[in-house]
Amino acid sequence: MKLQQLLQNTQIVCDNPNLEILGITSDSREVQKCFLFAVLDNGITNGAQYIPQAVQNGATVILTNELPQNVADNVLFLLSHNPNKDFGILLKNFYHAQPQHIAAITGTNGKTSIADFVRQMIFALGHNAASMGTLGLIKNDQAPLPFNNTTPGASTIHKTLYDLKQEKFDYVIMETSSHGICQYRVSGVDFKVAGFTNLTQDHLDFHKTMQNYYEAKKLLFTEIMPQGGTAVLNADVPIFEDLKNACIQAKHKVISYGHQGKDIQILAEEPCAHGQNIKINYFGKLHDVFVPLAGDFQVMNILCALAMTAALTGKKEELLSLVPHIKGAKGRLQYIGTTPKGGAVYVDYAHTPDAIENILTAMRPHTQNKLHILFGCGGDRDKTKRQIMGKLAQDLADFVYVADDNPRTENPETIRQEIMQGCPQALNLGDREKAIAFAIGKLEQGDILLVAGKGHETGQYINGKVFPFNDQEVIEKYL
Repeated sequence: MKLQQLLQNTQIVCDNPNLEILGITSDSREVQKCFLFAVLDNGITNGAQYIPQAVQNGATVILTNELPQNVADNVLFLLSHNPNKDFGILLKNFYHAQPQHIAAITGTNGKTSIADFVRQMIFALGHNAASMGTLGLIKNDQAPLPFNNTTPGASTIHKTLYDLKQEKFDYVIMETSSHGICQYRVSGVDFKVAGFTNLTQDHLDFHKTMQNYYEAKKLLFTEIMPQGGTAVLNADVPIFEDLKNACIQAKHKVISYGHQGKDIQILAEEPCAHGQNIKINYFGKLHDVFVPLAGDFQVMNILCALAMTAALTGKKEELLSLVPHIKGAKGRLQYIGTTPKGGAVYVDYAHTPDAIENILTAMRPHTQNKLHILFGCGGDRDKTKRQIMGKLAQDLADFVYVADDNPRTENPETIRQEIMQGCPQALNLGDREKAIAFAIGKLEQGDILLVAGKGHETGQYINGKVFPFNDQEVIEKYL
């Protein structure tokens, strides 16, 4: 590919537009002869230190925001004000093919469930549909292919979209994390629809303030989604008006949902044995719908998924008949089994204060006797949420068990003690498998145990190593 083709739709000035480019990457180890190497900033390290290795491996073009002191004579340097953003556009030009209908979902909680619900509904309509995110890449109803991050690197995203296009996938729904957005990993993706769930405390170790966290997510709507898209927004959150105005300014159509939603509004909810019956105003018409999932937050997830699917496919009424057949995403309020005494055990990914509050509030109406929760907090992450999560657990559950999650490089006992400051009446059990076995043994008829924090994860991060650990398998072992 000629360099001038690669630079289409950017402001980058080039002295040698006919230079032939055989590959493009931001990983110096992947560079080969006649490759373009992009110097990216991930918020921790800057890729400039890898320029010598990239040149040695054959890079002929370097995309960067500043020239290094020692410039090789046979290398062309392209200056960019935002290499991360331009890299995504270059990748789009390099692969030159994406599925026709791509949607993004962002927010603190609910992304995985919503992406899964949208994929399920579109597949049920008879289309090839894929979802990308925390669970990995899921094509139609196949088993997931894992990713390392909720939002993978830009190269992985664009290569995956190209492959999906070749496999005749017309619909893709992507989870987009705040890290992935502000680092422009999704730059160059032609989103037609973008959804927003909520904004609660998370990732402050990276963003420092809630305002920074919000501004990172807001970029999806103001900079990344091309003008003329559809924004699906939660009308119940405090930042709704600000985000709505920003979307209108970006010339997006806005669909709002929630208790205060204009387009899809919750009018009534009634919990029942295996889900809940809801009444909604759905694009101007009243409907009674059975949702086979527990909790108000799952109703919100369903409404967001309905709005996004309607915007992607142009269908509305047909979607309502699909809702009763939707399955919960793996590790999201997933029922595992019941003890001989009649106590039910669920797994959920809840690992933020808001998620803990939502999951316990959701399960209370379904609990005939006592509500138990077992959880921990990850190491090397936002420490301020630990005591808050402990307090919420103590206030909303009858029994609380504090166990290790992913301590990473921190002392797990220190993490648990910080949680215990918010729930001094809880049991500090430490070892996660032993804690799960203990909690299961305490269940009586009509009790519910929520094992929270890890959800779908299959590993435990301890001192730089990953040890096999799957909450579902451990629970099944002791049931």
